[in-house]
Amino acid sequence: MHGGGSEATQPREWLPIDAARWRLVSDRVMGGVSSGGMRRTDRAGVPLTCLQGIVRTENNGGFLQLALDLGDELARQAKDYDGLAFDVAGNGESYNVHLRTADLWRPWQSYRASFTADPQWRRIELPFAGFEPYRTDSALRVDRLQRIGIVAIGRAFEADICVAAPAFYRAND
Repeated sequence: MHGGGSEATQPREWLPIDAARWRLVSDRVMGGVSSGGMRRTDRAGVPLTCLQGIVRTENNGGFLQLALDLGDELARQAKDYDGLAFDVAGNGESYNVHLRTADLWRPWQSYRASFTADPQWRRIELPFAGFEPYRTDSALRVDRLQRIGIVAIGRAFEADICVAAPAFYRAND
């Protein structure tokens, strides 16, 4: 696990995130040649969203992303939580979570954390304090959060990942 992520080990308080609006974004928006698809399904009645495709780095590309835009109210509530959690399964590859806030203007700016999507389902927790600024000097302000991205990025590889039950979490100490 990278980026400070962990598996849940203590009681948590959860703020569920409505994941019905995930959308696929690829490097084709900037001339890249990665190709992929998104599908919605369920696992034992729990909705999940899957991303599959080929990440290619030609033409300065190299990403496929599940993007989820958040509303202002959810962002205001998120500031009272410790991090982002979700259930994940995949092909054993490393993926990123990118957070975008209203403080970021350039499309390549974000706050990033990494995790591995193992073949067996597990709960991932990524503390907000573990997200690293990418191409920005601005500190992460969770109250200005606008988008969460699950991203296959940075190298040529086959992406195959499913996510379910995204939520903000707070530790009950």
